[in-house]
Amino acid sequence: MVTLPRKTFERNLLTEGYFPLVGVDEVGMACLAGPVVVCALAVEPGFYAVSHPTLANLRDSKALLPHQRDRYAEALMQQPGLQWRIASRNPVIIDHMNIYQASRDAMREAVHELVGGVGQNGIGPIVLVDGNKTVSNLEFPQRAIVKGDRKVWAIAAASIIAKVHRDRLMVEYAREYPAYGFEQHKGYPTRLHYARLRQHGPCMLHRRSFLRKLTQTL
Repeated sequence: MVTLPRKTFERNLLTEGYFPLVGVDEVGMACLAGPVVVCALAVEPGFYAVSHPTLANLRDSKALLPHQRDRYAEALMQQPGLQWRIASRNPVIIDHMNIYQASRDAMREAVHELVGGVGQNGIGPIVLVDGNKTVSNLEFPQRAIVKGDRKVWAIAAASIIAKVHRDRLMVEYAREYPAYGFEQHKGYPTRLHYARLRQHGPCMLHRRSFLRKLTQTL
Protein backbone atom coordinates (compact mmCIF):
# COMPACT_ATOMS: atom_id res chain seq x y z
CA MET A 1 0.00 0.00 0.00
CA VAL A 2 1.28 3.45 -0.95
CA THR A 3 1.85 5.78 2.02
CA LEU A 4 0.37 9.21 1.41
CA PRO A 5 2.16 12.33 2.67
CA ARG A 6 0.37 13.99 5.56
CA LYS A 7 -0.17 17.67 6.35
CA THR A 8 0.20 17.26 10.13
CA PHE A 9 3.84 18.34 10.18
CA GLU A 10 3.04 21.50 8.23
CA ARG A 11 0.02 22.35 10.38
CA ASN A 12 2.19 22.09 13.49
CA LEU A 13 4.74 24.49 12.00
CA LEU A 14 1.96 26.96 11.23
CA THR A 15 0.84 26.89 14.86
CA GLU A 16 4.42 27.75 15.81
CA GLY A 17 4.13 30.91 13.71
CA TYR A 18 6.08 30.01 10.58
CA PHE A 19 4.78 31.42 7.30
CA PRO A 20 5.12 30.74 4.46
CA LEU A 21 5.88 27.03 4.46
CA VAL A 22 8.12 26.17 1.51
CA GLY A 23 8.57 22.62 0.25
CA VAL A 24 11.60 21.99 -1.98
CA ASP A 25 12.53 19.02 -4.13
CA GLU A 26 14.67 18.30 -7.18
CA VAL A 27 14.53 15.90 -10.12
CA GLY A 28 17.12 14.70 -12.61
CA MET A 29 19.99 14.04 -10.22
CA ALA A 30 20.86 10.62 -11.69
CA CYS A 31 20.34 11.51 -15.35
CA LEU A 32 23.10 11.32 -17.94
CA ALA A 33 21.63 14.19 -19.93
CA GLY A 34 19.56 17.31 -19.41
CA PRO A 35 19.24 19.75 -16.52
CA VAL A 36 18.61 19.19 -12.85
CA VAL A 37 15.32 20.91 -12.01
CA VAL A 38 14.14 22.23 -8.65
CA CYS A 39 10.70 23.35 -7.53
CA ALA A 40 10.06 25.44 -4.42
CA LEU A 41 6.38 25.55 -3.44
CA ALA A 42 4.87 27.88 -0.81
CA VAL A 43 1.62 26.98 0.93
CA GLU A 44 -0.63 29.58 2.53
CA PRO A 45 -2.14 28.71 5.95
CA GLY A 46 -5.71 28.73 4.68
CA PHE A 47 -4.92 26.00 2.19
CA TYR A 48 -4.71 23.42 4.96
CA ALA A 49 -8.07 24.40 6.41
CA VAL A 50 -10.17 23.09 3.51
CA SER A 51 -10.28 19.94 1.38
CA HIS A 52 -9.15 19.84 -2.25
CA PRO A 53 -10.79 16.96 -4.15
CA THR A 54 -8.61 17.41 -7.24
CA LEU A 55 -5.53 16.83 -5.06
CA ALA A 56 -6.82 13.79 -3.18
CA ASN A 57 -4.22 10.99 -2.86
CA LEU A 58 -1.42 13.25 -4.05
CA ARG A 59 1.95 11.63 -3.35
CA ASP A 60 5.61 11.51 -4.32
CA SER A 61 6.05 11.93 -8.09
CA LYS A 62 7.96 8.63 -8.33
CA ALA A 63 4.85 6.79 -7.10
CA LEU A 64 2.66 8.20 -9.89
CA LEU A 65 2.14 7.34 -13.53
CA PRO A 66 2.90 10.07 -16.09
CA HIS A 67 -0.76 10.92 -16.72
CA GLN A 68 -1.36 11.14 -12.96
CA ARG A 69 1.58 13.51 -12.53
CA ASP A 70 0.27 15.68 -15.34
CA ARG A 71 -3.19 15.84 -13.76
CA TYR A 72 -1.86 16.73 -10.33
CA ALA A 73 0.57 19.31 -11.71
CA GLU A 74 -2.23 21.12 -13.54
CA ALA A 75 -4.40 21.06 -10.41
CA LEU A 76 -1.55 22.35 -8.21
CA MET A 77 -0.75 25.21 -10.56
CA GLN A 78 -4.38 26.34 -10.50
CA GLN A 79 -4.72 26.40 -6.70
CA PRO A 80 -4.94 29.98 -5.33
CA GLY A 81 -3.38 28.96 -2.00
CA LEU A 82 -0.14 27.82 -3.62
CA GLN A 83 2.76 29.65 -5.22
CA TRP A 84 5.78 28.03 -6.83
CA ARG A 85 9.02 28.72 -8.64
CA ILE A 86 11.21 26.57 -10.86
CA ALA A 87 14.99 26.79 -11.11
CA SER A 88 17.36 24.58 -13.08
CA ARG A 89 21.02 24.07 -13.85
CA ASN A 90 22.19 22.89 -17.26
CA PRO A 91 24.79 20.19 -18.01
CA VAL A 92 27.65 22.70 -18.37
CA ILE A 93 27.01 24.03 -14.87
CA ILE A 94 26.56 20.51 -13.50
CA ASP A 95 29.94 19.49 -14.95
CA HIS A 96 31.54 22.61 -13.49
CA MET A 97 30.00 22.53 -10.00
CA ASN A 98 29.11 18.81 -9.63
CA ILE A 99 25.51 17.62 -9.51
CA TYR A 100 25.02 18.08 -5.75
CA GLN A 101 26.25 21.67 -5.68
CA ALA A 102 24.33 22.50 -8.87
CA SER A 103 21.08 21.21 -7.39
CA ARG A 104 21.64 23.14 -4.14
CA ASP A 105 22.42 26.29 -6.09
CA ALA A 106 19.12 25.88 -7.94
CA MET A 107 17.32 25.37 -4.61
CA ARG A 108 18.68 28.65 -3.26
CA GLU A 109 17.53 30.48 -6.38
CA ALA A 110 14.04 28.99 -6.35
CA VAL A 111 13.51 29.71 -2.64
CA HIS A 112 14.78 33.29 -2.88
CA GLU A 113 12.56 34.04 -5.88
CA LEU A 114 9.55 32.48 -4.21
CA VAL A 115 9.83 33.92 -0.71
CA GLY A 116 10.47 37.39 -2.12
CA GLY A 117 7.03 37.30 -3.73
CA VAL A 118 5.06 35.93 -0.77
CA GLY A 119 3.77 38.03 2.11
CA GLN A 120 5.25 37.10 5.47
CA ASN A 121 3.64 37.04 8.90
CA GLY A 122 4.66 35.64 12.28
CA ILE A 123 8.15 34.20 12.64
CA GLY A 124 8.76 34.13 8.89
CA PRO A 125 9.31 31.41 6.32
CA ILE A 126 10.59 27.90 6.93
CA VAL A 127 12.01 25.70 4.18
CA LEU A 128 11.31 21.96 4.14
CA VAL A 129 13.99 20.16 2.14
CA ASP A 130 13.81 16.59 0.88
CA GLY A 131 16.85 14.63 2.06
CA ASN A 132 19.19 14.51 5.03
CA LYS A 133 20.88 17.89 4.61
CA THR A 134 19.70 21.48 4.61
CA VAL A 135 20.75 23.97 1.93
CA SER A 136 23.93 25.87 2.78
CA ASN A 137 24.02 29.67 2.53
CA LEU A 138 20.25 29.95 2.84
CA GLU A 139 19.28 32.46 5.52
CA PHE A 140 15.86 31.00 6.34
CA PRO A 141 15.11 28.33 8.97
CA GLN A 142 15.13 24.86 7.43
CA ARG A 143 14.21 21.27 8.17
CA ALA A 144 15.84 18.43 6.24
CA ILE A 145 13.46 15.48 6.03
CA VAL A 146 14.65 12.07 4.87
CA LYS A 147 12.18 10.72 2.32
CA GLY A 148 10.35 14.01 2.69
CA ASP A 149 8.58 13.55 -0.65
CA ARG A 150 6.82 10.55 0.91
CA LYS A 151 6.06 12.19 4.25
CA VAL A 152 5.41 15.92 3.76
CA TRP A 153 2.66 17.17 1.49
CA ALA A 154 4.40 20.37 0.34
CA ILE A 155 7.53 18.46 -0.68
CA ALA A 156 5.50 15.85 -2.56
CA ALA A 157 3.66 18.61 -4.42
CA ALA A 158 6.96 20.30 -5.31
CA SER A 159 8.32 16.98 -6.59
CA ILE A 160 5.38 16.63 -8.99
CA ILE A 161 5.72 20.10 -10.48
CA ALA A 162 9.48 19.67 -10.87
CA LYS A 163 9.13 16.25 -12.50
CA VAL A 164 6.44 17.34 -14.97
CA HIS A 165 8.42 20.47 -15.88
CA ARG A 166 11.60 18.48 -16.53
CA ASP A 167 9.85 15.72 -18.48
CA ARG A 168 8.29 18.30 -20.77
CA LEU A 169 11.67 19.93 -21.31
CA MET A 170 13.17 16.58 -22.32
CA VAL A 171 10.36 15.96 -24.81
CA GLU A 172 11.16 19.33 -26.37
CA TYR A 173 14.86 18.46 -26.47
CA ALA A 174 13.98 15.19 -28.21
CA ARG A 175 12.81 17.21 -31.19
CA GLU A 176 16.15 19.00 -31.30
CA TYR A 177 18.19 15.81 -30.77
CA PRO A 178 15.97 13.04 -32.21
CA ALA A 179 18.70 10.39 -32.29
CA TYR A 180 18.74 9.80 -28.53
CA GLY A 181 15.13 9.00 -27.66
CA PHE A 182 14.94 11.59 -24.88
CA GLU A 183 11.15 11.54 -25.07
CA GLN A 184 11.26 7.94 -23.83
CA HIS A 185 13.92 7.89 -21.11
CA LYS A 186 14.12 11.62 -20.23
CA GLY A 187 17.92 11.39 -19.98
CA TYR A 188 18.04 8.60 -17.39
CA PRO A 189 20.56 5.74 -17.81
CA THR A 190 18.41 3.15 -19.58
CA ARG A 191 19.40 0.44 -22.06
CA LEU A 192 18.00 2.52 -24.89
CA HIS A 193 19.97 5.56 -23.81
CA TYR A 194 23.19 3.56 -23.56
CA ALA A 195 22.57 2.09 -27.01
CA ARG A 196 22.04 5.50 -28.57
CA LEU A 197 25.17 6.84 -26.87
CA ARG A 198 27.23 3.98 -28.26
CA GLN A 199 25.79 4.65 -31.71
CA HIS A 200 25.94 8.46 -31.83
CA GLY A 201 28.23 9.60 -29.01
CA PRO A 202 27.19 12.40 -26.63
CA CYS A 203 25.39 15.58 -27.62
CA MET A 204 25.32 19.02 -26.02
CA LEU A 205 22.77 17.84 -23.45
CA HIS A 206 24.99 15.15 -22.00
CA ARG A 207 26.81 15.61 -18.70
CA ARG A 208 30.44 14.92 -19.54
CA SER A 209 31.36 14.35 -15.89
CA PHE A 210 28.79 11.55 -15.72
CA LEU A 211 29.89 9.96 -18.99
CA ARG A 212 33.54 9.80 -17.93
CA LYS A 213 32.48 7.40 -15.19
CA LEU A 214 30.70 5.21 -17.75
CA THR A 215 33.55 4.72 -20.22
CA GLN A 216 33.68 0.98 -19.61
CA THR A 217 29.89 0.62 -19.84
CA LEU A 218 29.70 2.39 -23.17
